[in-house]
Amino acid sequence: MNEVTVVNGNEVSNEDIVAALEIPADFNFDLPDPEDEEIRESDFQNRLDNIWQICDRFDLQTDIWRGRVLRSIRDREKKGGEGRGAGFLNWLKDREITKSQAYALIQLANSADTLLADGMLDPDSINNFSKRAFVETANSAPEIQQLVSEAAQKGDRITRREVKQLADEWTAMSSELLPDEIKEKAAEGSLPARHLAPLVREMEKLPDSHLIEIKREIAESPDIDTVKMMTTEAKNLAKYLDAAAQVQTLRDKAVDMEMALEEALRLDCINTAADLVKQATTLEQTVGKLYTTWKRMSNVADRLYVETGASNPHLRSLLTCLESLTGEIIEVPLDEEGDRIVRLKVMTEDINPGSN
Repeated sequence: MNEVTVVNGNEVSNEDIVAALEIPADFNFDLPDPEDEEIRESDFQNRLDNIWQICDRFDLQTDIWRGRVLRSIRDREKKGGEGRGAGFLNWLKDREITKSQAYALIQLANSADTLLADGMLDPDSINNFSKRAFVETANSAPEIQQLVSEAAQKGDRITRREVKQLADEWTAMSSELLPDEIKEKAAEGSLPARHLAPLVREMEKLPDSHLIEIKREIAESPDIDTVKMMTTEAKNLAKYLDAAAQVQTLRDKAVDMEMALEEALRLDCINTAADLVKQATTLEQTVGKLYTTWKRMSNVADRLYVETGASNPHLRSLLTCLESLTGEIIEVPLDEEGDRIVRLKVMTEDINPGSN
């Protein structure tokens, strides 16, 4: 009797599963001899590439089915289990599968079923994907999924490179941020989409007021060098604006960040200015973490002091040695020899003592 498995309400026989895989369960590939000099290098590479693609396809298909199996086990326990997921976790433990691996496989199965259910992908076309390309496609925007699926259904071999290329083309041609002059060059093929997609992604991070000059530059000189230069500038602009918004020291201060930005652009030092505010953010976060850690360590040291006495000289000696870290003045050597020491004095102040 031919057993069946139900997937999305459809009965799939074991024979169908085997047919879908189209790979014998017992691998027995005829690998070319690497020491056989009579085999041409191109033939050697092609034979190995074909075997690799078969393994890749088998890996993808079996992982999709593993995900479906794991999803069924999880959903079964959700409906009638009494062990708060213990049965599912025990099932994973018995098969040496981590929880994160299990949910990654379930997500892969969900993605496959969604693509199939939406009619974007023919089941036979799955064999044209590498595993990583399929996962990347499943996580892409619907428009990119459609483009990739169409390519797969035409019989094209889909790797991550093809997914990225199609994604870049869609990003470049669909973006309203790029001038018509750029899109025309892209359509002609003289301006590859792989250079335009990073520019679009950086421009999307910027407010409209900072896009005018970038659009003007690339419209006047629609070439690769200008696109690369504007991509770098847009990236530095976004980094500057994002970092400046996070620096607490700059809040409510008499500094016009927009004017400072314009001056940095005029002097062509936007990258340096962006790095400055980024380092300021990092320093503020580091100081905050330092204070929290120092406060916690001081409290723990006080607690240990209370719990010990003169009869515990070694613990008291430990506390004494660490006073250079728990006191108001923190001292830390900068090198192993102790020739250079940094001293920090911790001083806290309530700016608004009357407020709670």
